[in-house]
Amino acid sequence: MAVRTILEYPDKRLTYEARPVDTVDDDVRRLVDDMAETMYAAKGVGLAAPQIGVSLRVFVIDTAADDEPSALLVFINPEIVDKQGVVLWEEGCLSFPGITVEIERAERVTVRALNVNGETFELNADGLFAIALQHENDHLNGKLMTDRVSLLKRRMMDREMRKRAAE
Repeated sequence: MAVRTILEYPDKRLTYEARPVDTVDDDVRRLVDDMAETMYAAKGVGLAAPQIGVSLRVFVIDTAADDEPSALLVFINPEIVDKQGVVLWEEGCLSFPGITVEIERAERVTVRALNVNGETFELNADGLFAIALQHENDHLNGKLMTDRVSLLKRRMMDREMRKRAAE
């Protein structure tokens, strides 16, 4: 396992749509291990493969509190198959360090994906878990937090991240 570099906005690779995983093999499992280690090292609750420069439809999530045991879940070729309700949620992103913004999301979602054994599973989620699923799935579709906020907020985020990148 290895901690990988997390791409930060305005890196254009964050805006590309990821391609599906053809076969869940040892290479994909190594990628998942690296993603989990990278996410934990960065103190995040989710990480999508495109955030480490890998254009595959894979993300990991662990919404367990610091004082709880790990609850790592792996999603390969995920699809959000149902959305219900609406909620505003203050979100952050490892690709936008130090920035949070309120985003409107579905309150509850149902997701279908493959696990690390290539088996299909489906689960329902609400709360932080539902938000993380939607956020990470956006990364697979090349969508960023900036795509879900007003033009003014987008410009402010863009200015802040470009300033940081230049430093």
